[in-house]
Amino acid sequence: MRFSELLSMIPGVRGRTEADADVVSVVADSRQVTPGSIFVAISGLTRDGHDFIPQALAAGAAAVVGERALAEVSLPAGTPYALVENAAEAFGWLCAALLNFPSRKLTLIGVTGTDGKTTTTNLIYAILRAAGHNAGMISTVNAQIGSRSLDTGLHTTTPPADEIQAYLAEMVADGATHAVVEATSHGLAQHRLAGCDFDVAVVTNITHEHLDYHGTWEAYREAKATLFRGLYPSYRKPDTPKISVLNADDVGSYPYLRQMPADWQVVYGLDGEEADVVAVDIASAPSGLRFTVLSPWGQVPVSSPLVGAFNVSNLLAAATTGLALGIAPEQVAAGLASFNGVPGRMERMDEGQAFTAIVDFAHTPNALLRALETARGLIAPGGRVIVVFGCAGLRDREKRRLMGEVAAAGADITLITAEDPRTEALDAIMAETARALEAAGKVEGRDFYRVPDRGKALLHAVSLARPGDLVMACGKGHEQSMCFGEIEYPWDDREALRRALHGDFLATLPTASL
Repeated sequence: MRFSELLSMIPGVRGRTEADADVVSVVADSRQVTPGSIFVAISGLTRDGHDFIPQALAAGAAAVVGERALAEVSLPAGTPYALVENAAEAFGWLCAALLNFPSRKLTLIGVTGTDGKTTTTNLIYAILRAAGHNAGMISTVNAQIGSRSLDTGLHTTTPPADEIQAYLAEMVADGATHAVVEATSHGLAQHRLAGCDFDVAVVTNITHEHLDYHGTWEAYREAKATLFRGLYPSYRKPDTPKISVLNADDVGSYPYLRQMPADWQVVYGLDGEEADVVAVDIASAPSGLRFTVLSPWGQVPVSSPLVGAFNVSNLLAAATTGLALGIAPEQVAAGLASFNGVPGRMERMDEGQAFTAIVDFAHTPNALLRALETARGLIAPGGRVIVVFGCAGLRDREKRRLMGEVAAAGADITLITAEDPRTEALDAIMAETARALEAAGKVEGRDFYRVPDRGKALLHAVSLARPGDLVMACGKGHEQSMCFGEIEYPWDDREALRRALHGDFLATLPTASL
């Protein structure tokens, strides 16, 4: 395809040189350039892609896209160059255009929010499959294309734009008609979903998280709102309305997102005054959830193996999405019942111990609060909740205090430990959480402990547990690595907790950093 042809298909092009070229790929990393590539120079937090244009050209780049005026870029004469408003956004659009805009051949559903995104994404996917649709899914855990499941990375975030578009193109080639995409705030703010024309936007909630990156809660909320703001003006597919699915119970998202235009806004919640789709007669047990969904499409009983009252909201969000897409209530209920949960989300570890052991991904104050509330409902009379968690380095610092306060109120015993300290001092991170526990009247050595090595922390938690107690490891979930310094070391909370249940521990690496 010609460079000029691609540029004519994307927004935000401010100008270009007269030179043209045949192009075969789009990359944003000069090390990935092959002959015929378009190199997109993106200005990042630590590196500026414009500085790598010479390396890209030396590797065979056929054209360059950037945010600097041509006079500010050192290019050989005759090099095709395009000036764009936002290079990261242009990268997504170029990737989509080169693949003939795969999202325009799918009914595309985006799910955003602070907590419950992955679960809700999977629930919607299960509903679509139960209704007989050939559907694909891209979550922060995996991409599901036909019968194939592909890992999407070490840590939970939206994949890069080129991978997103490649996954969608594979779904189209596989005959898919629908796709569900989990949209993180980082993914939206960094334009990784540029070139995706969504038809349905779904929100779970918006609570405190990622202020290290976004700066303010308002900026964080606006990043989430990008999914909804772009919904109505996006590419129109035949007989496919633009639908927003909103949570009436969430004060962080509902009033704000209600203002975003859509062809149709469908609201879910526990309060029937605002909501179109409501859950009534809710029964929560260690074996799962039961309730009845009331909606304009009729009512249907729902049974789910998911535990925790907070999952009622996730189930409702998915059910509302399915109903709005025209899926029969009975098929919606069948899809919800078929989903057993996301790995590392309230996942039980049973090694024959006399107490309950769970791994959960809760890594925000609100998620930890909900996880502890659920744990309280799962223990035997007189049982205690023992929680193990940490807070990430180079991330939202205020969260360290807030999570300490949540643990002080919701757990009987807390173990503070490592969770991706990165280049920060782990002792300093743990101290902030410890101060919050102490301020709440908790005593170190009795109510809480600091154990830097996460494997040893889990072993210590297990050693404290008595019959009827519950031990819960929070914050890592399904993730397969832990970051110390700038290196990702292999780590699996589920394996570590199993080892602890057998009286052993999986050492956290590197020990020199602890």
